[in-house]
Amino acid sequence: MSSVAAIVLAAGESTRMKSDLPKVLHEVCGRPMLHFVLSACRVAGIDRLVVVVGHRKDEVIQRFRNERDIVWVEQTERKGTGHAVGCCRSALEGFEGSIIVIAGDMPLVRRSTLAGLHESRMARGDAATLATTVLDNPTGYGRIVRGADDAIEAIVEDADCSPEQRSIREVNPSYYCFDAGLLFGTLERVEPAGPKGEYYITEAVRLLRTAGHGVSATITVPPEDATGINSRVDLATVGRLMQDRLQRVLLDDGVTIVDPDNTWIEAEAVVGRDTTILPFSFIGAGAMVGRGCRIGPFGYVAPGDQIADGEVSGPCSLVCVGDTTT
Repeated sequence: MSSVAAIVLAAGESTRMKSDLPKVLHEVCGRPMLHFVLSACRVAGIDRLVVVVGHRKDEVIQRFRNERDIVWVEQTERKGTGHAVGCCRSALEGFEGSIIVIAGDMPLVRRSTLAGLHESRMARGDAATLATTVLDNPTGYGRIVRGADDAIEAIVEDADCSPEQRSIREVNPSYYCFDAGLLFGTLERVEPAGPKGEYYITEAVRLLRTAGHGVSATITVPPEDATGINSRVDLATVGRLMQDRLQRVLLDDGVTIVDPDNTWIEAEAVVGRDTTILPFSFIGAGAMVGRGCRIGPFGYVAPGDQIADGEVSGPCSLVCVGDTTT
């Protein structure tokens, strides 16, 4: 993609997770959840990454210190999503094109969703394009309110819904794509709302629509892709969904996983064709397992380890042929 930037919101605390660790540093399959959001942006062709940090910002920046393509912006006061995006104005001064806005606690976002948002906005010439999802139980999510022409009229937060709006199942998972030239000027007109006086990015969507600009929601994502993380239960749920996704890639590439439910393979592990992974085995993040290997049962491959073609890994230690591990 050309002329696309991303603003990733990563300033939140871990209050509901009952943790001192910044929320976006909690790991999913061996990597911080923020890692997956940034990776999806890069694979989608987004080459300008602006990450908004706040709570214990130095820890977040330190964890990603080797990733030189990130511009860090501090939100000194947490005053809502609209305020967080507004903090990025200087970092993106003079930028023209599309700006993707996404939360850093949405690790299940796919490259195709981000690319689709930009492509749809450009094709339609809209000021903003959103992704939506349809949930059987939409409680807690902002509802997508459409007009007679099926265009978006508003995004209504769950607490503010009328009884009729509460029955709407199409919701806002917070994946946005804005025209850069309109976004920041519109944010200046957003008024504080709610008991905390916060500035919401959803209000910018309403203001654009009211001003006569095109606002569309043409991208629909599966419910699992819209699963964010606000609690330890959510973290476990997303971890399982991510694990299923990682294992599916390996299965499609010719790896045998005898018992997927009792196997754990972390992110960015590489496993060669015709390797068999037996039950109760673990392969760590970034490990490289060759072709025709046999892992387990109760096999353990540490993060970053390398195992040559045809090798066997037994319980909690490597049974090696020659000097083949690092």
